[in-house]
Amino acid sequence: MQHSEVVLILDFGSQYTQLIARRVRECGVYSEIHPYNIPFEKIETMDPAAIVFSGGPSSVYEDDAPIPDGRIFSLNKPILGICYGLQVIAHKLDGEVDRSAKREYGRAELKVLKGSPLLEANHKPLTVWMSHGDALKSLPNGFEVLANSSNSPICAIGNIGEKIYGVQFHPEVVHTPGGKEILHNFLYNVAGCKGGWNAGSFVEQAIKNIRNKVGDERVILALSGGVDSSVAAVLLHNAIGDKLYCFHIDTGLMRKGESEEVVRVFRDHYKMNLDFVDASNTFLGKLSGVEDPERKRKIVGNAFIEVFEQEAKKLGGIGYLAQGTLYPDVIESVSFKGPSHTIKTHHNVGGLPERMNLKLIEPFHELFKDEVREVGKELGLPERFLKRHPFPGPGLAVRILGPITKENVKLLQEADAIFNEELEKSGWYDKVWQAFTVLLPVRSVGVMGDQRTYEQVAAIRAVTSVDGMTADFAELPHDLLGSVSTRIINEVRGINRVVYDVSSKPPSTIEWE
Repeated sequence: MQHSEVVLILDFGSQYTQLIARRVRECGVYSEIHPYNIPFEKIETMDPAAIVFSGGPSSVYEDDAPIPDGRIFSLNKPILGICYGLQVIAHKLDGEVDRSAKREYGRAELKVLKGSPLLEANHKPLTVWMSHGDALKSLPNGFEVLANSSNSPICAIGNIGEKIYGVQFHPEVVHTPGGKEILHNFLYNVAGCKGGWNAGSFVEQAIKNIRNKVGDERVILALSGGVDSSVAAVLLHNAIGDKLYCFHIDTGLMRKGESEEVVRVFRDHYKMNLDFVDASNTFLGKLSGVEDPERKRKIVGNAFIEVFEQEAKKLGGIGYLAQGTLYPDVIESVSFKGPSHTIKTHHNVGGLPERMNLKLIEPFHELFKDEVREVGKELGLPERFLKRHPFPGPGLAVRILGPITKENVKLLQEADAIFNEELEKSGWYDKVWQAFTVLLPVRSVGVMGDQRTYEQVAAIRAVTSVDGMTADFAELPHDLLGSVSTRIINEVRGINRVVYDVSSKPPSTIEWE
């Protein structure tokens, strides 16, 4: 998609690089992430409105340190360096960087020494988030110190005439309360951006692009009922109407009542071309006796492709496969770090375009998850779909620890439905990032009435998070936990014990498998 202005973010390996891009977009300016060694000629072609250097784990004085092409500074573009990015600026422009006398991690008090278009003069210290072991020892020519902290005499620098700034702290994280305002100052006060990037402008342009790209051809989409595929379906339907054909494949591993709801909303309410495929016996048969989570993922992914391919071939004459691919998936393989070490096997419907000679259409390949939700609001999608918690591609297969059976799936569906009902009833569903139930391969002794029971254990998990990168267990009220436990044990025959997961990410992951 063409954009009137783009902020280029160069990735030097920071865990927060995606957050920088999101904060810039929240300020109303479109941003893109590229590796630090992007060819200079490509930067020239992009003609960015501004450039941001991310943080990173390296030291600029190391032999193999990631250093960008020095010609970037000849483009006369506004530049903001963050943490390692600040040190890159100093290093390339003949300043000096060395090990800090004292490493600085966590919150610090920033004192603004001189007002500038980036940092307004403020007599009160600003709380900022630090994460560095190196520091500037001397300034590059033409720069001045704008702010310091008790541990960093040079904590923010600027060459106001050249519009080049650097900060030693991380304005993009929530632990820097005024960080978004600082980024806003850079974008508008320093770079002179016009803004205008929002869900409404995206929808308008995306519909035009989809119509132009598709023409008279037909498009198929795997509609799971999750946020990405649901919003994609409505966007495509608005753009091309009956040329969109959706399939909902019930793997037998869905949440309770989910398949019926997808059919009711998208086929009955939106009047889309939607085929419902009950393939539960196929999936459960292939998973019989399988315990290893990665094998489960591969089995579900391969079975999904097989079923989808069979159904799509019945239509014939399809030109495009639509997918809900998001921007983090796109940049995962081109960022500083390269391909992720652990990529979930069942992502979208990989392999189909090549096997079926289909062209791809990915309307959200430039968007983050929260932006897709905003697009869904703009399109009028029911809030129930937009606020739905993340659900793994392999479904309940990776929330049943141990072998998959119809009986275990039924137990987990019922227990999970109760947990979510109680969360919604108490008002906690929208307060947590994700909540779900896990069926453990453990049996415990219990007493019901006067009889001894020996049944399964369910673990319930709820986490709070901003973006899923880190998460804390939700401190649910004890009376809510008690209600959930009582209902599951009373109503789900086969479970006689409920435990609550109080681990955070890291060191644990959100999902158990």
